[in-house]
Amino acid sequence: MREDTAQDLDLEPPVQMEEEVIEGREVEERRGEIEHSPPCLGESDTQGIIKGRDLFGYVGIEAVLDQMRRKTMKAAFEFNIMVVGQSGLGKSTLVNTLFKSKVSRKSCNPNHEEKISKTVHLQSVSHIIEEKGVKMKLTVIDTPGFGDQINNENCWEPIVKYVNEQYEKYLKEELNVNRKRRIPDSRVHCCVYFLPATGHWLRPIDVEFMRRIGKIVSIVPVIAKADTLTLEERLEFKQRIRQDLQANGIRVYPQREYDEDAEDRILNDKIRENIPFAVVGTDKEHQVNGNKVLGRKTKWGIIEVENVAHCEFAHLRDLLIRSHLQDLKDVTHDIHYESYRVQRLNESNANGLALSPLTFENGTLEKNDAESHL
Repeated sequence: MREDTAQDLDLEPPVQMEEEVIEGREVEERRGEIEHSPPCLGESDTQGIIKGRDLFGYVGIEAVLDQMRRKTMKAAFEFNIMVVGQSGLGKSTLVNTLFKSKVSRKSCNPNHEEKISKTVHLQSVSHIIEEKGVKMKLTVIDTPGFGDQINNENCWEPIVKYVNEQYEKYLKEELNVNRKRRIPDSRVHCCVYFLPATGHWLRPIDVEFMRRIGKIVSIVPVIAKADTLTLEERLEFKQRIRQDLQANGIRVYPQREYDEDAEDRILNDKIRENIPFAVVGTDKEHQVNGNKVLGRKTKWGIIEVENVAHCEFAHLRDLLIRSHLQDLKDVTHDIHYESYRVQRLNESNANGLALSPLTFENGTLEKNDAESHL
């Protein structure tokens, strides 16, 4: 009996220890599976993040970028730019320099003769520009007659009216029952405002125009023909303009409140430090160190347009085309047009179902007492 008991005692403990070890391993394996398993959405969770390392294999989500690129390349996207400033500041030349082609109003009419208009009237010209398979329908809106009169009172009204009319046209297309699959976009995406290189402060017409237009469209101020100023004069003039802009509450693009994240803020801060851009425009090429460059020839040498040491044209080009073109379109649609749309729909709710006729007073939408809160 004792031997049997001893044998039983000798046999049973090893079996129990082996079972415990096996159970311990199973628990550890289950813990490892739970820790490394892909996140699942529970009843209380509505959103989870599943990263590449958690996927079972290749899904192909990144291919959507190629799809978007192909669709964009098939249909030309629109970009509408307005140039405003008094005659003789080189607006047409700068636009031609920006897009490396004859796209301005003057360039399209060889027999064009510059005459001082008695009133401000807007003229637009459109071109399809294609580069590496990507098509862009560029529309340049010129404003001959602006600032050319002795009395320039309310000379901004036709410009403000034009901008609002394009919003109205887009809104009516949106509200159609059988609307077009792709609504033609004639809204002004950017207004480049040309300041004369006086070296002084902003003129009253500059302040008043930018204060009004900056509320309804993205405005980018530039110092035209900046080669007439020395580097010291240019720096001092830029500082004075920035002080004037801040003192008068003028909103120029890119606005700080539209920065989406820290990366945007760093990039846009560098741009804001250079505003207004001191630019020089030309469509003539010259030989510099064996290379052809765009520049203006003077008796002191050649001013290279795309050399940042000579002027800030390259910064303006990068802003308008290479880094912020899509953002300018987004701000136009999501901010400026949306504000206009909300205002007009609120007016229509107060007056009935249909949109009331668009009227203007002093270059702005006319409001009655009932809509004064807008």
